Amino acid sequence: MLVSLKPLMEEAMAKGYAVGAFNCPNLDSIRAIINAAEATNMPVILNYAEAHSEFISMEEIAPIMLYYAKKATVPVCVHLDHGATIETCIKAIKLGFTSVMIDASASDYDENVKTTAEVVKLAHSVGVTVEAELGHIFAFSDGETSDKFNNLDDVYTDPATAKDFVERTGVDVLAIAFGTSHGVYTQKPVLDLDRITAIKNAIDIPFVMHGGSGLSKDEFQTAVRNGIRKINYYTYMTLAGGKAVKEALDKKNADEMVFYHDIPMIAIKAMQENIEDAIEVFALKK
Repeated sequence: MLVSLKPLMEEAMAKGYAVGAFNCPNLDSIRAIINAAEATNMPVILNYAEAHSEFISMEEIAPIMLYYAKKATVPVCVHLDHGATIETCIKAIKLGFTSVMIDASASDYDENVKTTAEVVKLAHSVGVTVEAELGHIFAFSDGETSDKFNNLDDVYTDPATAKDFVERTGVDVLAIAFGTSHGVYTQKPVLDLDRITAIKNAIDIPFVMHGGSGLSKDEFQTAVRNGIRKINYYTYMTLAGGKAVKEALDKKNADEMVFYHDIPMIAIKAMQENIEDAIEVFALKK
């Protein structure tokens, strides 16, 4: 069933777990995510990242995301991930997304507040929830690691600033920076998991973890226990699909025929298994 982010976060807050938010740049990933959600009987978030527009446009994939969300037997939120502009968020809302993220974290603080508050005003008027980001989340794919910065306090989310930001914007959920990284794991992240608790003590709203690359099960679950309620997850899910396809093709003889329609089914199965494991870790079930 299609829902906004609000009821998912309310239940996660009440029960102390995190909901998985999985990026879906194609039909195969959507099917894997919904299959995993139904197999685990857990709510899920379908993410469309603006960065994935090179694979498929929002206009093309939105109806497919909404179709699968509506027919799912578990609650599903359709969410815009890392929307770079107000216009992108408006487009997502018009297409039927039930939640949007406005990411103005690269702007100066006052501009981030102003932009986020404007999106919140627009989105709330039509019952859509809003996520924003405060601080800097590293990106392994861009060669970023924590040792690039002289003072991590300058890039990690400050509790007092988070309180001010939420009060001034009215944002529903907040993505916070405490050392996690996007992309393929190349160096062990330097985490400040206690920072989550400190931010929670300042402002008790649902927090989002972006960039879980390289984290152990214990680190994921400590983050959840400390207050993370939404976890974005994509890199290792899609790598699982790619690895399964490669292994299947490597097993074939050189003269053996390969039918393309078999390839997505291999990837879907592998991604579903990976997503099921992630959902259960985030829900503290394993």
